[in-house]
Amino acid sequence: MSLIRPIVIASALSIPATAAVADAKLDEEMGKLAAKSGCITCHSISPKPGPDGLKPIGPAWEDVARKYRGQPKAAGMLTHLVMEGTSPYNSHWKDKVSGLAMPPNAVAIKEPDARKLVKWILSLAK
Repeated sequence: MSLIRPIVIASALSIPATAAVADAKLDEEMGKLAAKSGCITCHSISPKPGPDGLKPIGPAWEDVARKYRGQPKAAGMLTHLVMEGTSPYNSHWKDKVSGLAMPPNAVAIKEPDARKLVKWILSLAK
């Protein structure tokens, strides 16, 4: 019994560490994808002011994650918005951001990559 306990404790302690390493690797991968695709020109991970102290150009991804938390069709809808862009007449973030609309990004990012990025963004809701 005394041998089993240290093994169980060691196993239990290694699970969160493994998850943290996996998360860090995914965070790095998605950060590179977002930078390469031009997303960070308008978006940030955490809320912060935009240029010259104005509202940010686009919503912070943590805000996006909180807004769509628990909505089963959010990933598909947001992937579509990334690929096709948004309408300046029907903004999801009116009065919260300085940008009027998101341009279509189909030239900057492939749909499978956009889907991965959106899934990661939605995981940022804490």
